[in-house]
Amino acid sequence: MPNVLVTHADEPLGRRIVKLLWHDERVGRLFAVGAGPPPRAFERFRIGAPPRLHYERVDLARHRPVADLFRSKRLRDAAIDSVIHVPEHAARQNRPVVARVPGRTAEARLVLQHALESGSIGSLVALGSACVYRLAPGNANRLHESSELDLDPDVPPELRSWIDCDMLFHGEIGSARLRLVLLRVPTVVASGGYVYLRPGFEGRAGPRLRAAGFDPLCALISDKDVARAAQAALHAETPGVFNVAGHETVPLSVLGRWTRRPCVPVPGPLLGGLNRVAGRLGPGRFRDLLDGPHLRYGFTLDVREAERVLGFRPRYRVGLARAGDGLMRLEAVPA
Repeated sequence: MPNVLVTHADEPLGRRIVKLLWHDERVGRLFAVGAGPPPRAFERFRIGAPPRLHYERVDLARHRPVADLFRSKRLRDAAIDSVIHVPEHAARQNRPVVARVPGRTAEARLVLQHALESGSIGSLVALGSACVYRLAPGNANRLHESSELDLDPDVPPELRSWIDCDMLFHGEIGSARLRLVLLRVPTVVASGGYVYLRPGFEGRAGPRLRAAGFDPLCALISDKDVARAAQAALHAETPGVFNVAGHETVPLSVLGRWTRRPCVPVPGPLLGGLNRVAGRLGPGRFRDLLDGPHLRYGFTLDVREAERVLGFRPRYRVGLARAGDGLMRLEAVPA
């Protein structure tokens, strides 16, 4: 019975994973960490129950707090032997830190390092992005786990951070010290039109710019299925890289309209100039102007390996429901 540490448990995907594991009789203690205060839902989990869930505030992009966490008596007392690493994906996503290293990359490096050095942690499940693959022009990209990554030095910084994290985790698969599972996830859609783990599309609502003449096909997955995939990877015995995805694919323009992020077509040369100006303004500025292959070319994912090894099949579809204000919003419904 694993005892599990979940990172960024105060953010939407982390909260959903903690909730799913809380109701999983095959899971023992839960040690949740995040940058902010504990979610109110966690208090409801603990009412009238044994002290099975513990929450702490930790800055996962800084070496000292992460080292103190993994070496702490609290973690030893909880007998934590597994980690589910959820990348930062909400308000403070990808904030720059020391030496201009993106927060997402720094966190992945530190969590992996201390999991490897720990004497008790034997399993690590990491969520990554399926946008790391190299895409050929068009929408005919059918990607499997051995497909080539986009290692072009000119990829946008936001995408580069996802690729760096992917390579960090991928490099330790097969380690005798740690069973590592990397889940490559496409655009994650939550109820209300929220979008996660999609370079250039996360964060606040509002217009996005895309090159005129391109409307790439987007693979989707529900946030509920992301939690189920992490749960399946936790209980699996085999390490590896696995694509996971839902049933739907939609054009970027349709996804933008549904999520209140309308995609405005802009001539390619003008968009390139805007990106160069944004690059000179420094990291973290105007990241919505990204003009990479993932905003030009579409793809779908081959998910047969996740089904065969992890036993994961998507259970939810992403559809439309009418919200209280009468407007249509995205909603995850059972398939």
